[in-house]
Amino acid sequence: MDIGSILRTPSTPLSGPAYPHGPYRFVSREYLNITYRTDPDAMRAVVPEPLEVEEPLVRFEVIRMPDSSGLGDYTESGQVLRVRYQGEPADYIHCMYLDNGPAISLGREASAYPKKLGKPRLYTDSDTLVGTLDYGALRVATATMGFKHGTLSEQEAAAEITAPTYMLKVVPGYDGAPRICELVRSRITDLTIRGAWTGPARLQLFEHALAPLADLPVREVVKATHLLTDLTLPRAAIAHDYLG
Repeated sequence: MDIGSILRTPSTPLSGPAYPHGPYRFVSREYLNITYRTDPDAMRAVVPEPLEVEEPLVRFEVIRMPDSSGLGDYTESGQVLRVRYQGEPADYIHCMYLDNGPAISLGREASAYPKKLGKPRLYTDSDTLVGTLDYGALRVATATMGFKHGTLSEQEAAAEITAPTYMLKVVPGYDGAPRICELVRSRITDLTIRGAWTGPARLQLFEHALAPLADLPVREVVKATHLLTDLTLPRAAIAHDYLG
């Protein structure tokens, strides 16, 4: 294989890359979001500079993605922290757990999504929307919400997920020293809100050494939303180079 062909390959192995070139379009992408207030010191301890914590709000999310271009069908869960960057409200993705190898590889290699293998699930149990996250054989989170108790406007729903989003990209060199250490930025585009609802909600987080969501404890549930969307995730861009 010549150098030009190598450079056009999105990933390895060359004969069957882990993921295709984008863009990545998500159809019928369904969210269960529970925003809660946490301990401010615990949140400041995990938010990287130059991001700033103004109010200690965390969004626990479970996302069902049955139709993801190039990636297929999978479910994802994690924590998104409300921050500010250069005076602008923003989100910082703290952790993500999912059940799809190509999506994990793409997120970590081609962007900066902090993805690990996990077993999230989003389903309806009678009159309750339920989101769970298992790490290995152990439960680390259970979220429940009343199913479609109230509606949200498209503007309210879009505001829930379209803030500028920041992630930390850390890649060591072969000597073990940092080779890439960047804060990167992305933002959802081409968003269609197909449905948006709210309702009463509860969230339980369970202690785990390697999936430590409970390190950001639930002090108060602020709101819960259930969204059905179509959207595109564009490429990320560098916001801050820690090695520059």
